[in-house]
Amino acid sequence: MAREAVKETIPLMTPYKMGQFELSHRVVLAPLTRCRSYGNVPQPHAAVHYSQRATKGGLLIAEATGVSATAQGYPETPGIWTQEQVEAWKPIVDAVHRKGGVFVCQIWHVGRVSNNGFQPDGQAPISSTDKQISPDPESSMVYSKPRRLRTGEIAGIVDDFRRAARNAIEAGFDGVEVHGAHGYLLEQFMKDGTNDRDDEYGGSLENRCRFAVEVIDAVVREVGAHRAGVRLSPFADFVECADSDPVALADYMVRQLNMHEGLLYCHMVEPRMANVDGRRHIPHRLLPFRKAFNGTFIAAGGYDRDEGNKVVAHGYTDLVGYTGGYLYPTLTYLEGLSLARP
Repeated sequence: MAREAVKETIPLMTPYKMGQFELSHRVVLAPLTRCRSYGNVPQPHAAVHYSQRATKGGLLIAEATGVSATAQGYPETPGIWTQEQVEAWKPIVDAVHRKGGVFVCQIWHVGRVSNNGFQPDGQAPISSTDKQISPDPESSMVYSKPRRLRTGEIAGIVDDFRRAARNAIEAGFDGVEVHGAHGYLLEQFMKDGTNDRDDEYGGSLENRCRFAVEVIDAVVREVGAHRAGVRLSPFADFVECADSDPVALADYMVRQLNMHEGLLYCHMVEPRMANVDGRRHIPHRLLPFRKAFNGTFIAAGGYDRDEGNKVVAHGYTDLVGYTGGYLYPTLTYLEGLSLARP
């Protein structure tokens, strides 16, 4: 008698309900800056890029998208503060939806991770501080000395995020992700390594997080908690933005997110992975925050297919964010092949 074939359950390929969305698998396209939106306007070829990576019931997070003209710090990155940009995003979003994908727009402001050349009229970038980032020898990037935001200006930046969230929904996105990670403006306020303010947005942990919390609150009020996610990287020290107590920072922010019942998700970046005996090693220090958050948790940072399957199977996270492997999704995820490293 023929033996019955037993189909192995692959954790990453199991369905998951994220709020109102029925996901068919746990693999998430994490945001990946492409620098191909000429004049800060998304281009038609982006529809091909994203639709190729879309699957029925799969979650995709778009590349970081600027909330205003001052939000820019990299060449040719997209924005969503003008009607022209909104209209340009629409066919891209439609292409993903035709494949059955769930598409979220990540909105950001780079803050001091910029130079005068990216700023309107050559003005100084804005930040929580006037401390300048050291030149980056690997990229030859030179960062201009930032201008410390005045207390009275902060409400205007909060409103930029609110309007960007509304514009994203108008463009057809299923939700928005507030970028509070990787050393950009929100994190420049949150972390004590970059926030040296003496007003209500500096000093204590609560004060340092006030700006980020106000942005999240404004976005939730505008589009609803069910369409709002947040990305955090408390353990990272990108572009000289570090905190002396990342555990306390992560715990505080997760508790703030829990204030919004039904928040779409919390997307958190792992501490930098280390190499142990020539092998990748992920510290798995996000578990306390995954347990504390009352909703969908996305972990990202250094995952391959096997590690992703393991953390989903063990309940360490609900979803796993990937970037590079999505360049060749069939090879990496369906065939299990590794990509060559340069």
